[in-house]
Amino acid sequence: MKLNNIETNLLDAIANIKDIPEGALNIRKDGQALARSSSSNISITSMSDKPGMVVEVKSDTVNESVHVPVILTQPGFQDKVYNTFIIGERADVNIIAGCGIHNPSHMSSRHDGIHEIIVKKDAKMRYVEKHYGEGNEKGKNVLNPTTVITLEEGAFAELEMVQIQGVDDTVRSTKAYVKANASLKIVERLLTDGTQSAESTINIYIDGKNGSAQIISRSVAQDDSYQGFHASLIGKTECLGHVECDAIIMDNAKIKAVPELWAENSNAVLTHEAAIGKIAGEQLIKLMSLGLTEQEAIDTIINSFLK
Repeated sequence: MKLNNIETNLLDAIANIKDIPEGALNIRKDGQALARSSSSNISITSMSDKPGMVVEVKSDTVNESVHVPVILTQPGFQDKVYNTFIIGERADVNIIAGCGIHNPSHMSSRHDGIHEIIVKKDAKMRYVEKHYGEGNEKGKNVLNPTTVITLEEGAFAELEMVQIQGVDDTVRSTKAYVKANASLKIVERLLTDGTQSAESTINIYIDGKNGSAQIISRSVAQDDSYQGFHASLIGKTECLGHVECDAIIMDNAKIKAVPELWAENSNAVLTHEAAIGKIAGEQLIKLMSLGLTEQEAIDTIINSFLK
């Protein structure tokens, strides 16, 4: 199968795909499977009662990846999909997801992705999800991801969720349940500009003894954009948890950050830190003294901050 230029650009932006990769794969385009394949250890099947798929990784599968990106190219397309990921015991895999929208019309294009992830006992998973939009800026690009993840005993998962550019509205919801001796790390990086709006809510329930969780948020709001970030850690037993949210605010943007800690056990150790501020003048002066223009210096600082 040969991808056209629009498909290639979107897939490259969200999943670093320039051609159809080998191995387990599902590329969804405008509500249909553009390409699908399973491997000997990772099966991908359709949901029986609603649009979506089930990705199941066999126990003890290691050093394998599955690509499941979504692209919208039909102007004004409204997409809603339900996906379930089951990572078998002791497996160690990467999941590369993400959604890209090409919308050259005045109509809004929208993708709602509802994901359930189960990481079974002693398994490890790294999940990367990038969101990107492009078009003539008349029709809105809307992306609303909902994720519920459960880490069974001894499991580890890292979620990296990134909004690159071109997403006009997003409501992001992430809920996690961390069992005994399991560990979860969530890294979220958001960039908004123009009149874009981004709302993100993350709730993590640590209900297993010696479980741990970490939320790291980095965001940049430019122009007249708005960002709201609400992160809650709920420690129900002896556990460790930390929330860290840092934001750069520019121009007439608005940012609300609400880190929240709930300890329901005297042996729960939960901490948080949050900061919102503009780019320091000293940083700009230092970079401009090295020969960069002011805009180049700003771009360098933002790119470094969001890495």
